[in-house]
Amino acid sequence: MIFQQLIELDKDLLLAINGANAPFLDIFFMMISGKLMWIPTALIILYVIIKTQHNALWVILAIVLAITMADQLSSTLIKPLVARLRPTHEPSLAGLVHVVNGYVGGKHGFVSSHAANSFAFALFTTLIFRNRLYAVLIFSWACLFSYSRMYLGVHYPLDIVGGIFVGCLSAIVAYLLLKKLKPSAIPTSKNTYALRDIYLIAVVLLLSVGGVALGNYFCFG
Repeated sequence: MIFQQLIELDKDLLLAINGANAPFLDIFFMMISGKLMWIPTALIILYVIIKTQHNALWVILAIVLAITMADQLSSTLIKPLVARLRPTHEPSLAGLVHVVNGYVGGKHGFVSSHAANSFAFALFTTLIFRNRLYAVLIFSWACLFSYSRMYLGVHYPLDIVGGIFVGCLSAIVAYLLLKKLKPSAIPTSKNTYALRDIYLIAVVLLLSVGGVALGNYFCFG
């Protein structure tokens, strides 16, 4: 009974988020949900790691490990095992979910790979950078990235919560492995990275999101 109520609440929340749609938001979240627009931010973060870390290769390999674990656990193991249909494939929600540009995603949605991968990256790099401003920015990005999946109607809130759990777990495992195999790759001070490096990441991240928002504003304004 409680489980069924939770599932119904999950559907109601999804319909509320997905139902608050507009042409401006459709394009905005479609672009936010894409991976290509985040490449500049990822490259800047990797650049800062390479520039400031003597063990940059180890850190980058650990990041790759965290994301790979998150992706494989969510896509290869959990999704086919749980086999929960995405909202866009759920017969009981036919005609109720707002679909953007015909995008419906794959058949199964629990857990969200987007949420798992983005939170794995966010948590791991936060543990490495140890900077409050960076943490706020990168987790805000991960939340916006994950929210876009619900707005587009391809994931329920519980899919996102499950993905966040998988992503954070993967990040912690990768971080602990790095700490065990290469202790010198773990920063011993939050001042390892210069504040200007964090500002550089912040500028690129904000320009990526702000550019999309402004572009859409002028298109629809």
